Amino acid sequence: MTAPATQDLWISTFLEAQAAELGAATNTLLAYGRDLKDFSSWLERHKSGFAEADRDQIEGYLIDCDAQGLSRSTRARRLSAIKQLYRFAFEEGWRDTNPAIQIKGPGRQKRLPKTLDVVEVDRLLDAARQTGRSTADKIRNTCLMEVLYATGMRVTELVSLPVSSARGDPRMLLVLGKGGKERMVPLSPPARDALAAWLKVRDEAEEATVSKGGQRSRFLFPSRGKSGHLTRHRFFLLVKELAVHGGVSPEKVTPHTLRHAFATHLLANGADLRSIQTLLGHADVATTEIYTHVLDERLSELVIQHHPLAKDDEKNKG
Repeated sequence: MTAPATQDLWISTFLEAQAAELGAATNTLLAYGRDLKDFSSWLERHKSGFAEADRDQIEGYLIDCDAQGLSRSTRARRLSAIKQLYRFAFEEGWRDTNPAIQIKGPGRQKRLPKTLDVVEVDRLLDAARQTGRSTADKIRNTCLMEVLYATGMRVTELVSLPVSSARGDPRMLLVLGKGGKERMVPLSPPARDALAAWLKVRDEAEEATVSKGGQRSRFLFPSRGKSGHLTRHRFFLLVKELAVHGGVSPEKVTPHTLRHAFATHLLANGADLRSIQTLLGHADVATTEIYTHVLDERLSELVIQHHPLAKDDEKNKG
């Protein structure tokens, strides 16, 4: 198959294939696009292109990224995008060789995810019940936080939930995750109560909208914006606001931190890794195993802070 005539066509054809064949998420495709655009610009400045680049040039680009001070994770992600582009190009017959196949990346720094203790989560939930411009806002915010903590959903999964999934006082929610994979997540009693309260308020608002000639929303958390539902960015800001009101450091709190708290608290209370893997929608249990390290670290901190022998040891050091 003849290779595309321009660098931009290489990128767009590759991204279209990723979306169609692998069901890649929009955010993933945007990241690939940005990374490959940057690589394309670098090649053009060095009088080269995707069709001509060799291993030395790809490694030269990565060295340049390092010299710019880009983080290890960013450099690893860029190499991943380049590797996938050239694997696709080789499979499509655009190139006779794959110049990136033997290049090893910098790897990712294994940092433990930030999490919250139970007291901090309780403060956030209390803040949600009291924060908002109206009663409806407070009910919605409570529902968002209760459902997020009860299920460990990704923020995109939460804000884009269809209202149909919440009908009938469900014990479980059907969630559409990464790559179009569906999974069931259970709802706690507080989350079910918060959901029922929000549905009542939401439906009343929808009826008012329809009576004025508007259309019903298919989303549980509707918005007048382009997406039709509450955005990731707006929810991120809301969580920061709740942290301030709840007396929790905003630097510690993001929607993803609640997902980590969900997993860590389950593990601390005896849940097995396979169950947590299923609930989180992880493709590989190795991804879930990081929460055992989080728990080990928190237990170590508790011993250091509260065990009398540890305190005596600190005094002796002083």
